[in-house]
Amino acid sequence: MRIALVADAYPPLRSSGAVQLRDLSQEFVRQGHEVTVMVPSQDIDSPFAIEMLAGVQVLRLAALRTKDTGHVRRTLGEMLLSFLMLRGYRKSPLRQVKWDAVIWYSPTIFLGPLAAALKRASACPGYLILRDIFPEWAVDMGLLRKGMVYRFFKLVERYQYSVANVIGVQSPSGLPYMQAWSQQPGRRLEVLQNWLAPAANVGCSVSIAESSLAGRKIFVYAGNMGLAQGMDVVLDLAQRLVERQDIGFLFVGRGSDVPRLRALAAERGLSNVLFYDEVEPKEVPGLLAQCHVGLVVLDPRHKTHNVPGKFLTYMQAGMPVLARINAGNDLADLIRREHVGAAYVGDSLAELQALALGLCDDEAGREAMCASARGLAESLYSARAAVAQIVSAVSVRP
Repeated sequence: MRIALVADAYPPLRSSGAVQLRDLSQEFVRQGHEVTVMVPSQDIDSPFAIEMLAGVQVLRLAALRTKDTGHVRRTLGEMLLSFLMLRGYRKSPLRQVKWDAVIWYSPTIFLGPLAAALKRASACPGYLILRDIFPEWAVDMGLLRKGMVYRFFKLVERYQYSVANVIGVQSPSGLPYMQAWSQQPGRRLEVLQNWLAPAANVGCSVSIAESSLAGRKIFVYAGNMGLAQGMDVVLDLAQRLVERQDIGFLFVGRGSDVPRLRALAAERGLSNVLFYDEVEPKEVPGLLAQCHVGLVVLDPRHKTHNVPGKFLTYMQAGMPVLARINAGNDLADLIRREHVGAAYVGDSLAELQALALGLCDDEAGREAMCASARGLAESLYSARAAVAQIVSAVSVRP
C-alpha cells in the first residue's frame, strides 16, 4: 500500500511519540509498504523538504512552532498547523500522489483538515491513532474551563473524529468515550495497543557510575515533565527516602515543569536526586540498563486513560515500574495482572513509599518482574502487530 502517515513529531525530535512514529513507519516499510511521513518543521527555509530516513520518505512541511513555547503561541501554531502543512504539501512534488490510506496521530487534535484533504484527493480511508483525549484531560487537570475556549476545542476534536473511518484507541477504557462516534455507518472503533520496536544498548552519555548516585538502586523517570504528569509526588517520595543511602532518583528529559522541579529539589536539598537533559532515543536503552525501577507518573485528576510511551520503554528494557496514576486507569490493572511492578492510586505518601521500598528491597521479586516485563513487551507491544492491525483496518474501502 502507498500510505501517508501524518503527525506533529518525528526524529530528530526525541519525544516518545516521535520514536513510536519512527518505529511504526519503519515497520510499514519492512512489511513491504511505501510510506511517506508528513511532519511540520520550523527549521526549513522553503515550504517543504524531502529526505529519506532508514527507507522512509519524510516530507517536512513549514509550520509555526508548537513545541517548547507558551500556551498562546502553541495554540495559534496548532490552529494553523493543518493549513500551513497543506500549503507546503501542494507545492511539493508529492501533491499528485494517490494514497491508498491516510493515517494520522493524535495528539495534536488539529490535523483533521490536512487528513481530510489528503483523503478527499485520493478517495481513500483514514485511520486515526488516538493517544490523547483532549480537551477532556485539560478540564480534569483544571487547566481549562468549560467555556468558549473549551467549546472551540471540542469542535476541533469532533471534526477530527468525523474525518476518520477507523479510530484506534490505546486501551479498552477509551472505547466508551468514542461509542457515540462508532454508531454511525461506515465507522470502526478498536483498541490499538501502543508499540515499540526492539532497540540495542549502544551506551549512553549519562553515566550513573560517575555521578553522586553511584552504587545506588535507581528509580528513573525518562520522558516529558509537564503539567499532565504531576511530578511533585516523586520529589515528595525522594524527600521521605533521603536517608536511604542506597536509593537514588534520576530524572532525564524535557518539559515545561523541569525548571521548577530542579529548583524545588535544590531548595529541599535532595542529595538523592539528579536531573539530566533529554538524551538521544538511541541512548535510552543504555540509560535504563543502569537503572532498577522505572517511574510512571500521571496526575490523579485525570479522568481519561493513558498508557504512556515510557511504560513501553521500561517493559522493553526489562524494568519493573512504580506507577502513580489516576483512578480507573487500565494501566493499573495491567501492571498488577502481568506482575510488572506496582501501581498506586491515591494521595498517601506512606503507601507509595511502602511500594517503592518493596520494589527496591525484594531482589528476587524484582528479578521476576524484569522477566515478566520483557515478555509483556514482546507479546503485546510490537510494531509488527500494530502495522498488521492498521493495514487490515484500512484495506476495507469506505
